[in-house]
Amino acid sequence: MRGVSIIGIGTTPFGVLEGLGLKAMAIQAANQALADAGLDRKEIEALYVGNFISGVLTGQETIAPQIGDLLGLRKDIPCTKVEGACCSGGIALRHAYSLIASDQAQFVLAIGVEKMTHASTEKNTEGLATAMDHDSEGRTGLTFPGFFALVAKRHMHEFGTTAEHLALVSLKNHDNSVNNPRARFRNKVAIEKIRESKLVADPLRIYDCCPISDGAAAVVLCSTEIARRFNPNPVEIIGTAQSTGYTTLYDTPNPVTLDATVIAGKKAFAMAGIVPADVDVVELHDCFTIAEIVDSEDLGFFPKGRGGFAVAEGLTRVDGKVPINPSGGLISKGHPVGATGIGQVYEVVRQLRGNHENQVKDAEIALTHNLGATGQVVTVNIFRRAS
Repeated sequence: MRGVSIIGIGTTPFGVLEGLGLKAMAIQAANQALADAGLDRKEIEALYVGNFISGVLTGQETIAPQIGDLLGLRKDIPCTKVEGACCSGGIALRHAYSLIASDQAQFVLAIGVEKMTHASTEKNTEGLATAMDHDSEGRTGLTFPGFFALVAKRHMHEFGTTAEHLALVSLKNHDNSVNNPRARFRNKVAIEKIRESKLVADPLRIYDCCPISDGAAAVVLCSTEIARRFNPNPVEIIGTAQSTGYTTLYDTPNPVTLDATVIAGKKAFAMAGIVPADVDVVELHDCFTIAEIVDSEDLGFFPKGRGGFAVAEGLTRVDGKVPINPSGGLISKGHPVGATGIGQVYEVVRQLRGNHENQVKDAEIALTHNLGATGQVVTVNIFRRAS
């Protein structure tokens, strides 16, 4: 296996992008990434597109070859859509990585994209619910806010986590997004407003939940040995893993731990040859505030049960011991489902290049984490700044 590096990145803003369709967003992000890499599009040997619910929300499937055609990519290359709920973008990146690492291609383009805000809340709920197991919990009407509310209740019961801890996650991520021009929400939010916002699924309130959004992000990958020919600041992928978890809550041994995150994290750390303490900046899957707390524990950044307290102590702020979601995360940057994984990669590449709006000082190693559905699928990727 050979080394793989990122030489180009691109993105749209995340939010309500009126007048931009799904394919137009993907092309905008891809063109930016190709320009950033200084690479002729005819050099691209494969395209992977991470997308979850284009069929449900836009009535359009088979989007990868259509995007490839509109981009002007060669006709003799594979263009493939991959789907894994909220992990779709992370899986697309892993496929692109594997093709280069195994010496089957030299240059690969990975895109994540989702168009959501044009559809009604009911239609989005229907689309997102397709990630549930409809032979079991899907029939009972369990929703993702309901699932994570149950996780929060159990975490509170076992470890003394409080609603204030959840509110502080939201406060931090909204503070971070103020400086991020790619984020859906750019205004500071008072802690009182978060505490008093509408209850969605006890104990989760509106500000504990990520918003639906439109958006696309793209990366160009190549073999590490030639990366500096195209970009003076390439970022190497040093660890990557995907794992499978439980498909139902009642099968999950204990909902305060999502095992797929634990497994993927351990595999990615082992591949990278590092430990959690070596990571300088993290973009993880805060679809709900409790998810950020649980994820941070399951990835080994804090002991089980201490994630909420770490937030209260300021350890996860941009200038903290473990900066988590300097972009604003899903909570405030937004969650265009298929785009989120590669959107996270865009943010950490900027961090490792040293030009992020919320720059973490001397960042050398970064981690991204995606969690799909009820923990059914997880991807973890680890990156290192080129020395």
